[in-house]
Amino acid sequence: MTNEVKESFTAASPPAPAALAAKVRTLAPSMTRSMQRVAEAVAGDPAGCAALTVTGLAELTGTSEATVVRTARLLGYPGYRDLRLALAGLAAHQLSGRAPAVTADITVDDPIADVVAKLAYDEQQTLADTASGLDTVQLGAAVAAASTARRIDIYGAGASSLVGQDLAQKLLRIGLIAHAHADPHLAVTNAVQLRSGDVAIAITHSGSTGDVIEPLRVAFDHGATTVAITGRPDGPVSQYADHVLTTSTARESELRPAAMSSRTSQLLVVDCLFIGIAQRTYETAAPALAASYEALAHRHNPRTR
Repeated sequence: MTNEVKESFTAASPPAPAALAAKVRTLAPSMTRSMQRVAEAVAGDPAGCAALTVTGLAELTGTSEATVVRTARLLGYPGYRDLRLALAGLAAHQLSGRAPAVTADITVDDPIADVVAKLAYDEQQTLADTASGLDTVQLGAAVAAASTARRIDIYGAGASSLVGQDLAQKLLRIGLIAHAHADPHLAVTNAVQLRSGDVAIAITHSGSTGDVIEPLRVAFDHGATTVAITGRPDGPVSQYADHVLTTSTARESELRPAAMSSRTSQLLVVDCLFIGIAQRTYETAAPALAASYEALAHRHNPRTR
């Protein structure tokens, strides 16, 4: 998918006001520093920024009018006027009684009760952001391809490999042939065997993990349908993805970098993908799931054997 196609698609489907803050959190790391200042300003004070002209917001953030317009377009709006309308809607949403955000990062001196509260809030926010930003058209297309696939290969590294294993074992339990590859050499050698009718899924928060991109590229070149689950839809991995599913992530801190906090949003996307596949293959999935449960039942209650 080219950048031009992505930009035109995004501009045609501006996010709802409630999804604006999630969009800022997802895209801010890939923005220039001046665009980040604009994005942080509109997410931090939507009501105040909604009252500003493009010139006023440029002066407030120490940037230019062109930077403000570019930021609005990157966030999914045709122009600054559309962004202002969304900011007004977001401000109204925030005044409707929603609980205030927990904004402090986890520190080394935090009591364990504070750690629990902060993590719980961040996990909830991450799930909400991912759900609001997930493209259901792309998700539906990925579900359709995987539901009829001869074979499904899944690539991930580090924490993302654990998410890949989770998806693979779910798919195996409903009777599909699925393999998760954490070893980059095995991933590539298996990707060579894929062809049209197969599906390859790459999971990478950064969108630039070479050990994940390489097997996806090989699968793409051999005609497999390719899917990228990533927090950076503009990253290199998207060049070889027929379908891109975007994840969000909790705020980073010294004790919790993006590579760790991204797991929550990846698991949500994986679960959505799995449930969609199970729905489309229900006639075979339900008996397979029941059979796998029965086969393991004695391990949960040995006395019944």
